[in-house]
Amino acid sequence: MPRTPAPPAQDFVPFATAALDFHRALNLPAGPLVASRDELDALHAHLVSLHGLLDAHTSRTGPLVPVEGDHLHGARTRIWQAADHIHSAYHSSPRPGSGELPTREACRPGLPEGAPELTICQRHQRTARLVRRHSTPADLRAPFTGQIRH
Repeated sequence: MPRTPAPPAQDFVPFATAALDFHRALNLPAGPLVASRDELDALHAHLVSLHGLLDAHTSRTGPLVPVEGDHLHGARTRIWQAADHIHSAYHSSPRPGSGELPTREACRPGLPEGAPELTICQRHQRTARLVRRHSTPADLRAPFTGQIRH
């Protein structure tokens, strides 16, 4: 197995980064603004996708360069933690129309609000199963200190 990657056919990560910057510039005016449930759902989907990309890099890099793999593992864990916070923020935001605040436990039985409103919960639970396979509870609960272990 080569230690350096072949050049990618097309590198889409810079386009995703530019799209996020463009979205922020166009859709988030200066001043206070409550994040909508649609926005939080889209951010959660983005973070879960980024988690998948980091997971692929971690599993491929770790056996070849353990120190780099360990850093990627840490980044993957932090991205999951960010997705978990976005999921919590979604459940803290008011429902459209009624303004009612749902509880975090509301997503556990399935789709209490009906599809597609809680597809975020399905995505979150599907990814959580994968996260538990690759991370220990201590990994997921540890605060980030910025200390280097190598």
